[in-house]
Amino acid sequence: MSPLRHFQDLIHQARSQPPLRVAVVNAAQRVVLETLREAAELGLVAPHLVGARRILSDLSADIGWPISAIPLTEAGDDEVAAAVGVRLVREGQADALMKGHVHTDVLMHAVLDAQRGLRVAGRRVSHAFVCDVPTYPRLLIVSDAAINIAPDLGAKAQILQNAVDLARLLGSETPKVAVLSAVETVNLAIASTLDAAALTLMAKRGQIAAGALVDGPLAFDNAVSLGAATEKGIASDVAGEADILLVPDLVSGNMLAKCMEYLGSAVVAGVVLGLRAPLVLTSRADPMRARLAALAIASLQHHSQGLARSMPSVEEPAVHCAAQPEGACCPLRTPRGDAEGHCGSPEDGALPSRGLCSGEQPTG
Repeated sequence: MSPLRHFQDLIHQARSQPPLRVAVVNAAQRVVLETLREAAELGLVAPHLVGARRILSDLSADIGWPISAIPLTEAGDDEVAAAVGVRLVREGQADALMKGHVHTDVLMHAVLDAQRGLRVAGRRVSHAFVCDVPTYPRLLIVSDAAINIAPDLGAKAQILQNAVDLARLLGSETPKVAVLSAVETVNLAIASTLDAAALTLMAKRGQIAAGALVDGPLAFDNAVSLGAATEKGIASDVAGEADILLVPDLVSGNMLAKCMEYLGSAVVAGVVLGLRAPLVLTSRADPMRARLAALAIASLQHHSQGLARSMPSVEEPAVHCAAQPEGACCPLRTPRGDAEGHCGSPEDGALPSRGLCSGEQPTG
């Protein structure tokens, strides 16, 4: 399978699979219902609406899409709707979850609940923007730009692995990962260059992202432009051909993705990785095309991976909207399976956690 170049290729591939049963949390938004109608007509999804029946019925009538035959579970407010959506996935009544007209923090609170959520023991939850950029020859993944605010080295290693798994799902057998910073040389005054160098070495030694090509630090221009890398004398197997841009933190990643969207005419689809089931995490301002692409990605995730859904939930208490509490990071392992590092509690001598999700949604 060759790397997918555009969202149309992605949607075409997803349509070859059975429809994705998706629970939509508070679907009471016109663009959400219009997206679901289009996705259902394409054979991408079989929606299960969660929200206020009266409002949903009025909105569906406005767009001329009768929903009387579509499963609908009444939920009076966003907190209840989020809990219901998660429950539908846990009970096997839905394959995936989709954010509708609900705040991200409310949805993620239910998703990350230690007892009733969708987390998987030993896995960090992270976010990825998949970008269809008109001037770039393949789909480009930016991670993490919505969940982990300021990840440390251990968190970045796990975010990188999630992104590599996604890139393989999108057809990249040997994903090329550019670990971004402001410069392409190691600078002791810029912490992200140190993390990038460490991740590059870890990948070369097989500790993380086996089979992927990882290089950094690379500035953004070097990651996506071979001409820029050549002019600067950078010899790299990744430069100019990156499949994944691993960003230093949420702020830089979120701005990068939205700059590509609003100034570069890119279409950007957001999904959450590392859960028991796919989660489509859209911005309230996302156009239909971005939402359709995210649903297509979720479909490919569901139909290609069954392991996570059979794994037990985590048992440790959830930190407020945290991607993973400190002490729950899975150990980094060598090819032999020996633990190399542990992202433990501060008492273990580890760095304090910086991989927390803010209370307000960064995705818009």
